[in-house]
Amino acid sequence: MTTEAKKSKVYFTDMRVKSGDTLLKKLERLMKKAGIEDIDFQNKYTAIKIHFGEPGNLAYLRPNYAKVVADLVKEAGGRPFLTDCNTLYIGGRKNALDHMESAYQNGFSPFSTGCHIIIGDGLKGTDEVYVPVEGGEYVKEAKIGRAVMDADIIISLNHFKGHECAGFGGALKNLGMGCGSRAGKMEMHSAGKPYVHQELCIGCKKCTNICAHEAAIVTDKKASIDHNKCVGCGRCIGVCPQDAVKPAQDESFDILNRKMAEYTKAVIQGRPNFHISLVIDVSPFCDCHAENDAAVVPNVGMFASFDPVALDVACADAVNAQPVIANTLLAESNHEGHDHFGAISPDTNWKSCIEHAVKLGIGSDQYELITIR
Repeated sequence: MTTEAKKSKVYFTDMRVKSGDTLLKKLERLMKKAGIEDIDFQNKYTAIKIHFGEPGNLAYLRPNYAKVVADLVKEAGGRPFLTDCNTLYIGGRKNALDHMESAYQNGFSPFSTGCHIIIGDGLKGTDEVYVPVEGGEYVKEAKIGRAVMDADIIISLNHFKGHECAGFGGALKNLGMGCGSRAGKMEMHSAGKPYVHQELCIGCKKCTNICAHEAAIVTDKKASIDHNKCVGCGRCIGVCPQDAVKPAQDESFDILNRKMAEYTKAVIQGRPNFHISLVIDVSPFCDCHAENDAAVVPNVGMFASFDPVALDVACADAVNAQPVIANTLLAESNHEGHDHFGAISPDTNWKSCIEHAVKLGIGSDQYELITIR
């Protein structure tokens, strides 16, 4: 980590409450102390980027927290909506209809959160905007969900937890990976092109009909992808009724993390942005899993900042300062180091994302932690 960078302010409050107070009131105080009211929300569309949780997972953030953010935006004259983009993998959030049903199942609705839900990249994950990445080394044009880019203001509401590819998931992952369209997610995960699982393919030709480059071919009632013609748009993945078209996942974790930082820059550059992370229920893996393992450390608290990089570092430091809970994946790792996330997923290196984000000018890896009650 660098030592001469300007320190960003990160605000923190713990999970303790006295009679007459609530965690939701503390979250509101935290956001206000962190300066969210300095943003001009008047008549501005405000995207609140959140993870709705894969059905079966119980570690995702409760919708009550989202309502606090939405209500504050509305009080300031803004027009908030909750958003996430469709997943690249098969699951409960691979298209907008399933995604919204999953959100409803997990308690997110206009009635529980006070605002509407819009899936950022459309019905099949193909409604995207190509956004130039200033200074991008790996990505020249990020493929971001259109509804995310149509917003005037972006707020990330993050569940801070471990991640098997990125090391941990915080603000940078919620924005970078989370706001990518299906093609964008494939670009971050892959250096290659999609392929067809032959046993699943029924030769329906939907992939050939959607492909603008004649890369998808059906012969003997089975589809295949000509990688010499394929441009990696991912539309064939979205239209396949059998989930037979699969993305390659052959990118190294370090490069994935750097691409994720570049996607984050594409999402936030040129417009107001604010970031909140809740370091609670710190499960070892992503909320994209249809299950969640036991939390590996005690609940820490809530953090907020205008700087997503400093926010992620502050949260990581806070987690690494915590004792290990017995009978968890982290306890079973028997590690003696100071990086809980590296112990859980030894092949990952979360610092590669932080370092690249600093290089891109997204924020600072140095922070001043300001505690509020």
